[in-house]
Amino acid sequence: MSHQHLQYLLLVGASLCFLGLVASGLLVTHSQKQDQKRQARIASIVAPHFRRAQVEVSAFTEARTDTDQSFLGFLSWVFGFDLDKTDLYPTKWWIVLIGTLGVAKIGQMITEDFLGFYGTLAIPVAWAMISRNFFAYFVNRRRQLLLSEFPDALAMIVRAIRVGIPVSEAMRSVAREAPPATGAEFLRVTEQTSVGMTMEEALTDMARRTGLAEYRFFATTLTLQAQTGGTLSDTLEGLADVIRRRAALKSKGNALTSEARAASGILAALPFVTGLALWFINPEYIAVLFTDPTGKQLLGLAILMLGSGMLLIRKIIKSTLP
Repeated sequence: MSHQHLQYLLLVGASLCFLGLVASGLLVTHSQKQDQKRQARIASIVAPHFRRAQVEVSAFTEARTDTDQSFLGFLSWVFGFDLDKTDLYPTKWWIVLIGTLGVAKIGQMITEDFLGFYGTLAIPVAWAMISRNFFAYFVNRRRQLLLSEFPDALAMIVRAIRVGIPVSEAMRSVAREAPPATGAEFLRVTEQTSVGMTMEEALTDMARRTGLAEYRFFATTLTLQAQTGGTLSDTLEGLADVIRRRAALKSKGNALTSEARAASGILAALPFVTGLALWFINPEYIAVLFTDPTGKQLLGLAILMLGSGMLLIRKIIKSTLP
């Protein structure tokens, strides 16, 4: 067979393959259109005989809040306090800001010889960071407390429902018998429902107020059960088991990151230990960092870089936890 004949055969074979692909695509498209028409006809016949439930699952995602454009809203955004959660703080938010400003000023006075003019510029940044960490500490402490108490509260609701007590009365029993943190949240729900707010709205407000995904799961579970039906006790029992598993997974994450946290602590303490050792071994050598202007600047820069590195490591570790 000549080379020219082989080219013709290859050209014919490629053309047949192309025509086959086009025909297959047309057949598949025609079959999909027929299937869509069939499904539409079935739905038009069957749909009127079924009760449609409007299912709202927005509680699974954290609700967006409108940004407060006022000056007070700007302050709350900068310094990290929430005007709706002032009861979680040990004192008034403005007293905390005055105290943290004093701490930032003291830090500037201590590091003035090392940072110079840059220490004065760092006061607003240090003020905001100290304030945000202070407010976040109390909010996170309450969240951890609510999370640890929530599975037991769900177990109380499950036991009440299984003996025939309505959900609203089960929540009242939780408000009376649960620990103060969880009891206060459920008490607020019962008070809101007693003045006309729907159960769904009250639960969604509780989930938004606590900021916990587990409470959003709980709100969505009751909403779905009210709209679609089902055995609520089994659903809540499964939710409690999921929450316990999430807590266990978070504890496992903390255990897995303990090595990294210990290593970061050792690395942070190593310069201070080394500097203290050099101070006893050769004071004149290390004293340059405290007497010479260039040494002071280098020491201040080293402290700044060390602090930035520690904050970055902490951020990375927290982002890896569930």
